[in-house]
Amino acid sequence: MGLVFSFAKGVAAGVGFCFCSAIGSLFSSCLGNDKPSTIPPSATSGRRRSVFLLIVSIGLAFAFQYGIAPALQPGGSTAADLPVSGDYLTDAWTSGCNDFGTDELREKCSGNSGVYRVAGSTTFFFLLAALSAYCKPSANREAWPAKYFLFLCLVAGTIFIPNDPLFDPIYMQLARVGGVIFVFFQQLILIDLAYNWNESWVEKADKAELEEGVDQGKKWLAAILVSCAIFYIGSIVVISLMYVYFSGCASNEAFISVTLAMSVIVTAVQLSGEESSLLTSAIIVAYSTYLCYTAVSRNPNDECNPQLGDEDILGIVLGIGLCLLSLTWTGWSFTAHSKLEGTSNPLSEDSEGEDPGKERGETIVKGVVSNQPDYGTNGGDVEDAKSSPEQTGISPNEGFSSSWKLNVILALVSCWYAMALTGWGAIETGGNAANPDVGKASMWMIIASQWLVLTLYLW
Repeated sequence: MGLVFSFAKGVAAGVGFCFCSAIGSLFSSCLGNDKPSTIPPSATSGRRRSVFLLIVSIGLAFAFQYGIAPALQPGGSTAADLPVSGDYLTDAWTSGCNDFGTDELREKCSGNSGVYRVAGSTTFFFLLAALSAYCKPSANREAWPAKYFLFLCLVAGTIFIPNDPLFDPIYMQLARVGGVIFVFFQQLILIDLAYNWNESWVEKADKAELEEGVDQGKKWLAAILVSCAIFYIGSIVVISLMYVYFSGCASNEAFISVTLAMSVIVTAVQLSGEESSLLTSAIIVAYSTYLCYTAVSRNPNDECNPQLGDEDILGIVLGIGLCLLSLTWTGWSFTAHSKLEGTSNPLSEDSEGEDPGKERGETIVKGVVSNQPDYGTNGGDVEDAKSSPEQTGISPNEGFSSSWKLNVILALVSCWYAMALTGWGAIETGGNAANPDVGKASMWMIIASQWLVLTLYLW
């Protein structure tokens, strides 16, 4: 009998070892290193894994805000069922929230602190990753299974930390600052992209005139006019619909009217200048209209916001799904190569393959994170990438010493999404699982960002 037991124990140990090895190999192939440390790290690889961690953190933030926080309220059956730690967790999650007058506001406070737990862990993780990448640039693509595990452990550990003072007010205030910095950065990038888009097509028109003959550049000028028409017509239609469906309260009507007036002003000012740019103005007008729509749809007043969803299963799924999608897209798009380096190109962002400018002797736009021509691409001169430091005369770390930028941007994004999900830290009624980003604070921050981008563009 003992022999059979020993044999079964050995088989179980062997199967367990094989299973763990297989899981480790799977994680290493999906999340681990993909190139030797002598080759500059792939921006695409590091970006993909980092943004996936951001997606995980946003999902956990929703779970903490609308799942754990309500269950740990005083008198709740879930907290009472927890052995030993139930009372402690209830006290930890309601710390700093007892001064609010109603149960709804106290639960809102606990839910916001749940978001701060996850977002704070995410911010801390990406700041440490930025420091590691600054000291060792290849760290941005190394040991991802361990990074995910440590991140989840960090988030789990915050469950036992009281809200006050670490999460609220300390992290809340830091996230407000980080969120404002990201919003400012966001507007600058949008303006830069609009200018670069216009300049790119104008240059293509001039080049076609020189290389292909007279009138060959008109197709690019026609593309500019068609794009302008689409943006302006679309903006007019959306503004008209907002007047129809979102009027009824003074704030919404003021936002829509200011958007319409400023759209006319920025277009007139731009066209009256020496270097007029109609396409740039059209993009700014369309973006301002989008921000206005976003702001009025955040209004918690149901008399002038027909988009407030009911807190049923479908409303919750749609609300959380759309919010998660928009936050994820923000994290992905604002960590693109062109965004980090300030070389926005809407037509070839994150393109792969060899840069065609090499064959024509044109100036090569270098990669954002690595400052290398073929950083993060599958093209470029492979032999150059494999060359030793002695052959190139460049230190292995010198060529991609700015890979920390990716993590800094994601740290700012984590601050921003913490504010987006909590109404910039305001404890007020109106938001719920079906409307996770509704609130007066969110509404005013979005319309303020619209005024910022219009002011920067006019300036």
